[in-house]
Amino acid sequence: MSFFFGLVFGITLGILLIVTLVRFENTRSKRRSELATTIAAFSKMTVADSRKILPAEYYPPWVVFSQRQKLTWLNLQLKKIWPYVNEATSEMIRNSVEPILEQYRPIILDSLKFKKLTLGTVAPQFTGISIIEDRSDGITMELELQWDGNPSIILDIKTLLGVALPVQVKNVGFTGVFRLIFKPLVDQFPCFGAVSYSLMEKKNLDFTLKVIGGDISTIPGLYDAIEGTIRDAVEDSLTWPVRKVIPILPGDYSDLELKPVGTLEVKLVQAKELTNKDIIGKSDPYAVLYIRPLCDRMKTSKIINNQLNPIWNEHFEFIVEDASTQRLVIKIFDDEGIQASEFIGCAQVPIKSLEPGKVKDVWLKLVKDLEVQRDNKNRGQVHLELLYCPFGMENGFVNPFAPQVSMTSLEKVFKVEADGTEVGDIAKAASQKRREVIVRGVLSVTVISAEDLPTVDLIGKADPYVVLLMKKTETKNRTRVVNNSLNPVWNQTFDFVVEDALHDMLILELWDHDTFSKDYMGRCILTLTRVLLEREYTDSFPLDGAKSGKLNLHLKWTPQPIYRDS
Repeated sequence: MSFFFGLVFGITLGILLIVTLVRFENTRSKRRSELATTIAAFSKMTVADSRKILPAEYYPPWVVFSQRQKLTWLNLQLKKIWPYVNEATSEMIRNSVEPILEQYRPIILDSLKFKKLTLGTVAPQFTGISIIEDRSDGITMELELQWDGNPSIILDIKTLLGVALPVQVKNVGFTGVFRLIFKPLVDQFPCFGAVSYSLMEKKNLDFTLKVIGGDISTIPGLYDAIEGTIRDAVEDSLTWPVRKVIPILPGDYSDLELKPVGTLEVKLVQAKELTNKDIIGKSDPYAVLYIRPLCDRMKTSKIINNQLNPIWNEHFEFIVEDASTQRLVIKIFDDEGIQASEFIGCAQVPIKSLEPGKVKDVWLKLVKDLEVQRDNKNRGQVHLELLYCPFGMENGFVNPFAPQVSMTSLEKVFKVEADGTEVGDIAKAASQKRREVIVRGVLSVTVISAEDLPTVDLIGKADPYVVLLMKKTETKNRTRVVNNSLNPVWNQTFDFVVEDALHDMLILELWDHDTFSKDYMGRCILTLTRVLLEREYTDSFPLDGAKSGKLNLHLKWTPQPIYRDS
């Protein structure tokens, strides 16, 4: 009896153990599966997801979510050795910056040099560091730096009138990002051949100027001239793509230097609705354009007197050295004669926004400051045509940078098309006689229609017609009048013999016909750049000076190039 009881008990206990073991294994398997799912989910989490789960203060100090690493250790070491760094750096700045200040020196000054230069007792602070992935044979590092220092900087300034002024630079504050490039990487210690440094981003630069023993404001325009010189020198001599290359190991590192990569053709067409800076009459606007604020690379337009809607139609060419970061800057001023010009507004265009070899027509809104966009005041707009030509580009844009030749890149395009010769060889081009390119041909303009014209007549309609004018030759044509319509259709074609297409423009004015008078309705101003390159196109153009409306046009160019020796 006890045997059977033991057997039953043993079997029952065995079954229970087996069932328990199976359930335990199933539970473990389920937990392992859930854990694997959880781990997989964690692996897909972003930094933002992890911060939602647990605030940053609960993470250990070695956990870092930012690409920029803190540099407390470096700041402590820099603070210890700052007196020695200050002495060496001050001498280096004096030797390297003085020639730059002289290069940017405004015309009202006879000389601009350092009388005293020391960076003070406060060391700069590195607030972050990041490593940029570089597929080439180099390492790129970016250091974020902040400095609210107490330097002692005195400039020795002499004006053209012979007045000597010791000017102190005070209250210096700077925040920016410096880029260091260690390239090329080599097997020999310290494992890189040279280091290049550049100011990648200038977030803030503040300082004040004070004449020792006097007031700098007593000389009109002097403060702005010196401040502008310092800012331009910092902006252009240190800011990327400009870089300083310091050889570490013997070798040729000329490939690391900044080099021209192309040219930017700019046609300054017009401006409209400019702010009036004059109490009597209207402003006398002119434009200053540049990619780098070097005196010999800045271009200045002619002055248009007493006009808030000036038409310039001027062509300029600029050297491009880094299309990915450089930009075209345009500043509009009001000429005040012998007094300092008054600033109206400025605008900029990143070169990377331009398609190489493709003309871009843009209207830019003028602002007070390119960096601080807090200005809602209407300062007007400026109209540009832009053409970026990289060196080595096909379709005639072969090495267009040839300063010894009077032709611009755009003119060389038409020369290549006309006679099939290459002008990319600078040495060959320099030996040629200087030539003036006259692009002559026939421009056919078809005025197709207009749409959504503003109401002019009392009955709610208009009787529109279009006047076409070639600016240089003053040749005129006009369409017929379409009565009682805000969406007129003309389909009329006019031919103009153009003697200098590169520097001419077409002006189309829309008028409302009345029995005893006529009312102005708006206008379109077109350069011939696009039709010269594309030969034929159809497009719609908004009316300037009108609340609404646009003109639909078809333009065709039939070239007859003529070249004259100058």
